Amino acid sequence: MDLKRHVPNFITLLNLLSGSIAVIFAVQGSLIMAALFVALGIFFDFFDGLAARALDVKSEVGLQLDSLADAVTSGVVPGIVMYQMLNIALPNTSSGTSTDWNVDDTFMEWNFNNLALIGLLIILASAYRLAKFNVDDRQTDSFIGLPTPANALLILSLPLILSFQPGEIVSSLILNEWFLIGLTLLSCYLLNAEVKLFALKFSDWSFTNNKLRYIFILLCLILVILLQFAAIPVIIISYVLLSLIFGDQKKVLE
Repeated sequence: MDLKRHVPNFITLLNLLSGSIAVIFAVQGSLIMAALFVALGIFFDFFDGLAARALDVKSEVGLQLDSLADAVTSGVVPGIVMYQMLNIALPNTSSGTSTDWNVDDTFMEWNFNNLALIGLLIILASAYRLAKFNVDDRQTDSFIGLPTPANALLILSLPLILSFQPGEIVSSLILNEWFLIGLTLLSCYLLNAEVKLFALKFSDWSFTNNKLRYIFILLCLILVILLQFAAIPVIIISYVLLSLIFGDQKKVLE
C-alpha cells in the first residue's frame, strides 16, 4: 500500500476538521476562536497542494476533497461570522453570541433580525465559486475571482480588528449594518467575478519571473507590521488592485 498518496488528503482532512471546529465556535459566537481555526485550516489548505505536487500524487479525489473542505472552512464559517456580525449590528436583536438548544413551546420564535441572514449569502457564493473552480481549466496558474481563503480572511478580520484594535471610528464602521450588508454583497461579487487574479504559485524562485509575487509578499509584511489585523482587508484590496494593474487587465471571457 502506497501511503504517500494519502498524505495530501490527510492534510486536507485536517483543513476540514479545523473548519468544522470553527463552525462550532462561530455558531456559539466565539468569533476569535473561529478565526483562529479558520487560519489553521487555511494553513493546511496551502500545504496539501504543496504535498501533492512534491509527492507527485495529485488526484481527482484530492481535488474534490479540497473543495469540500474549503466550502466549510472558507465558506460556511465566514458566512456564519457575517450573520453574527449583522445580528449584533442590526437594531432590536439579541447579541447573537449565545445559542439555546432547549426545545420548548417557543421553538418557533427567532431571536435574530431576519436581515442578518443576508450574511449567509457568502456561503452560497463560496460554494458556487468552488464548483466553478473544479470544472474551469483556465485557473491553472491564476485565479478567476477572489479565492475563498482570501475572502474568508477578509470577513474574519472584522471581529479581530474589533477585539484587538478597537477604536470609536473603526468600531462604528464595522458595526454599521449597511457597511456589513455592502461588504457581504461585494464579497459575493468578488468571489465569482470574471476578473483574473495572480496566484502565489512559484514555478521557480527567480525575481524576474516572480516580480509581482515578491512585491506583494513584501507589501504584506510591511502592512502586517504597521497595521496588525487591520492589514488584512488592506492586503486583500491590494491583491485585487495589483492583479488589475499589473496582470492581464482584460476580463476573462467564457
